[in-house]
Amino acid sequence: MKERLQTLLGRIRKAAVDCGRDPQSVRLVAVSKTVSAERVREAVAAGVDTLGENYIQEARAKIEALAALPVAWHFIGHLQSNKAKYAVRLFELIHTVDSLKLAAELDRQAARVGKTQRVLVQVNVSGEAAKSGASETEASRLVAEIAKLAHLSVEGLMTMPPFFDQPMKARPFFGALRRLRDTIQQRRLPGVDLRELSMGMTGDFEVAIAEGATLVRIGTALFGERR
Repeated sequence: MKERLQTLLGRIRKAAVDCGRDPQSVRLVAVSKTVSAERVREAVAAGVDTLGENYIQEARAKIEALAALPVAWHFIGHLQSNKAKYAVRLFELIHTVDSLKLAAELDRQAARVGKTQRVLVQVNVSGEAAKSGASETEASRLVAEIAKLAHLSVEGLMTMPPFFDQPMKARPFFGALRRLRDTIQQRRLPGVDLRELSMGMTGDFEVAIAEGATLVRIGTALFGERR
């Protein structure tokens, strides 16, 4: 595990340096869906400090089992409004806010527990019907609306491009998210600082970094193929 992690972190550093970025500006979110609590514990012992989960029920059990570990938990899967109360209690950052309805419920649940919930807006830059996420036009409005909610802090954007065997084919989609972020930033919305771009997975994270990714969501390269 330690060897795989060091190899992965080396690739992340190289990708950042190759495009003139500070390697410290890119962070690994180790995707631990379907990975046992014991293997997650090994990853944390090897140096992982941020974990990404896709399913509330699975994550809840895992987070409780590993409560003593000094790690941040991020939610990176599709989130339904009726699970918002669990997400607020379990996760430091939610990557997948894609509607005002969900944002409003997260705000309500965060108010109940006295928390400011950090969130990213998920954008469907490819326009694929099977993928969640706001359209690029909707995303700009959604960020502005979330900024009005007292118990949410919108800190960036997230996307999943179409799957390609050749990573470079995904690059235009990562570039589109970065340009959208820059456009929204230029509006200087009160309380909005979109410093995070969550994009890039095992097969394409290096090109995502070249386009500005700050959070790369990687599971297979660290934990191996899902069973």
